[in-house]
Amino acid sequence: MPNKFPLWKNLMILLVVTFGFIFAAPNLYPPDPAIQLSGQSGAMVIDQAVLDKVQGSLDEAGIEHFAGEADGESLLVRLRDIKMQLRAKEVVQAEMGGNYIVALNLAPTTPDWLSNLGGVPMKLGLDLSGGVHFLLEVDLDSAMVVRLDGDLQDIKATLREERVRYRSFALKGNQIIGQFRDAEQAEKATALIRTNYRDLQPQYKQGQNPLSLVLELSDVAANLIADNAIKQNLTSLRNRVNELGVSEPLVSRQGKNRIVVELPGVQDTAEAKRIIGKTANLEFRLESLTKAGETFKFRNPSGQGPDARVENNAVITGENVTDARASFDENGRPQVNITLDAKGGWQMGHATRDNIGRRLSVLFIEYKTKLEKSIDETGAVIITPVPFVEKHIISLATIQSQLGKQFRITGLDGQRESSELALLLRAGALAAPMYIVEERTIGPSLGADNIQLGIKSVSIGMAMVLLFMLVVYRAFGVAANLALAMNLVLLVAFMSLLGATLTLPGIAGIVLTVGMAVDANVLIFSRIREELAQGASNQGAISAGYDRAFVSILDANITTLIVALILFLIGSGPVQGFAVTLSIGILTSMFTSIVMTRGLVNMVIGGRRIEKLWI
Repeated sequence: MPNKFPLWKNLMILLVVTFGFIFAAPNLYPPDPAIQLSGQSGAMVIDQAVLDKVQGSLDEAGIEHFAGEADGESLLVRLRDIKMQLRAKEVVQAEMGGNYIVALNLAPTTPDWLSNLGGVPMKLGLDLSGGVHFLLEVDLDSAMVVRLDGDLQDIKATLREERVRYRSFALKGNQIIGQFRDAEQAEKATALIRTNYRDLQPQYKQGQNPLSLVLELSDVAANLIADNAIKQNLTSLRNRVNELGVSEPLVSRQGKNRIVVELPGVQDTAEAKRIIGKTANLEFRLESLTKAGETFKFRNPSGQGPDARVENNAVITGENVTDARASFDENGRPQVNITLDAKGGWQMGHATRDNIGRRLSVLFIEYKTKLEKSIDETGAVIITPVPFVEKHIISLATIQSQLGKQFRITGLDGQRESSELALLLRAGALAAPMYIVEERTIGPSLGADNIQLGIKSVSIGMAMVLLFMLVVYRAFGVAANLALAMNLVLLVAFMSLLGATLTLPGIAGIVLTVGMAVDANVLIFSRIREELAQGASNQGAISAGYDRAFVSILDANITTLIVALILFLIGSGPVQGFAVTLSIGILTSMFTSIVMTRGLVNMVIGGRRIEKLWI
């Protein structure tokens, strides 16, 4: 029968329409403004007592709230007024102190039946709903010290091999200073260092002791170390953001030693702050058999253990870790399985081969920022971030046999801490510690005007297209308009399902999609008019119009899709947001413009004898 779809095609259209409405529906439920609190460490317990304290501080400040909930790892308190979010965060942060992370959040209000089906609202970008903005400062001096310390150990080993005698060699600030017994030994050492350590330059000052040698990194080497440290930290941060599953993040360098991280549309801002803001590394050190070395606390799951003295030099560091996965040992205790690179595996094997029966410690080094409260002259509370370094031993085990590239560490506080440690190590070691010097949480109220303007632009554009199609194509224009409306529903549904983030450029992509979505129908309807002008029957003209215009529609949309893919691959941030919206819009418009409009036409006039087509 002409212009009649088989049953399976009609069911397919019905299924797609149902899918669109279900997965677009969560966007009709705006989230509640909320504040979220979690601990600086994943091992901290956030229970009812902490929730009561937070709610009490909000009550004292006169901030209306409701539906507070704590799950042991974090808590969430919903607020009545979005304008009170920033004030609520300041109040809770001042009350709880620096051991807790307080962040703004948007608590979902999607009904359970939609959530159970997998429906989630579309994420909005930093320019629409806000997000998290971090400015981190990289401690480049620490990177220099690490490099100089390594050179110092190598120089000592070289001088011992060449039987060059010296009184002392030590690192003071950004200089390596050596003292010798006589001028001949000093000259030999200088010649060896000039030959083997070209990045180190001897410094000579008037009145300097001729039996001393002062070494500094050359300007070229210092700049290269700083540049490499920034690049490695950028790579590590991007890996961490990818581990968090954040869409359209911005991680970029700013100035000489700072990095900007923007996380738009983040649902769990507290988790993001903990992972992005935490700087952790590992050092594997042998237990010291003499009084030399450093003493650290040994922390195990049951609390603080006895102090342990370890050697100053590390066998390997977290930089040698290529993979880290959280799991459980045979007794159900959390552990992290570690895989080393070739260099780290060789160093670990060499060190443990000659020290069987000796204890090997795993030193956990974490660079944190604590918040200190003070009162200014006006009586206002000022919270100042102060960086500090925390070191403790998390594992101290006897070496039973030679270790290789793969081994495990235990002694963690729980599954969450083991997962966090594995994530940090897997994301890549930081070449230098970083501290958060600025944190901005951009609330959704700042993007309200942008959202209104975006909705206005889409509405005006769609209204003009709808009017044009009705005036020019009459009854067939109604079918095109219904398909256009369904195209928007499907576009929102797919973006929500895929977790895409909508930004202002994304709204521009939607406006462009609205205009492009009817191009296919214009081609089809113009082709039907041509067929009618050539004497074809009404049903034949409809069939020929859809069939013969399909190739032209496919070619035009494929070329546009290729451009969108190129924009996505070479662009970043907002450009990618535009490309994603445009790509999804092209795919959905192909379905609605060709399949859905033909289904509507077939349903109304397909297989019937009609005297005149209103087109």
